[in-house]
Amino acid sequence: MKTLGLIGGTGWVSTVDYYRVINKEINVRLGGLNSAKMIMYSVNQQEFRPATDESGLAEFAEYLTGIARRLETAGAECLVLCANTPHMAADLVQAKIGIPLIHIADVTAKAILSKNMKSVGLLGTKMTMEQSFYKDRLKSFDIATLVPDQPQREYINRTIMTELELAVLKDETRSKYLEIIDSLVAKGAEGIILGCTEIPLLIKQSDCEIPVFDTTTLHAMAAVEFALSDE
Repeated sequence: MKTLGLIGGTGWVSTVDYYRVINKEINVRLGGLNSAKMIMYSVNQQEFRPATDESGLAEFAEYLTGIARRLETAGAECLVLCANTPHMAADLVQAKIGIPLIHIADVTAKAILSKNMKSVGLLGTKMTMEQSFYKDRLKSFDIATLVPDQPQREYINRTIMTELELAVLKDETRSKYLEIIDSLVAKGAEGIILGCTEIPLLIKQSDCEIPVFDTTTLHAMAAVEFALSDE
């Protein structure tokens, strides 16, 4: 079994799900008392500040690269950034480490293509919805991305930061998210990417009539595939 390297704490609520999903799946596949071999660095999210524009991207990437190198030195054989937004720096980090980075957007794109979809809605932090790093990655798979309008993006971002990151799950917030999803479907979305790893805590497939893509689970399962690739 290969050793996984995880950068978590972004936020800690969904990092718990990464740990749970990975270990549970490893145990299902191998049985007994088997669990994953992993090394995790959990950041203090209060101090964790992704780049809001291109000028800060290099500094943010260097910060992540420093952590990634520590994990690599400690024996990690791949890197998993346990959130969508930090992937704005994924290519820069990958260029400076010697182990593969499992990109969350690539994993999500493959799941979308498996359902023969070409147009999806994207929910996430403002940076994930508004910057190009995620949409461009999906475009490379010939997948078009629709995002909510500006007031909806503000609402999603605010509730992620003040509710979901703190494991506060409100029915009225869920209802509003479902309204936003309906608006994206009306614009042509065939499926919805839950592109913040806390959103799957609030929105489940059972809440929606169209497919939703739980990026936390998809990413964690990809890490499992990597870990067991030599088994």
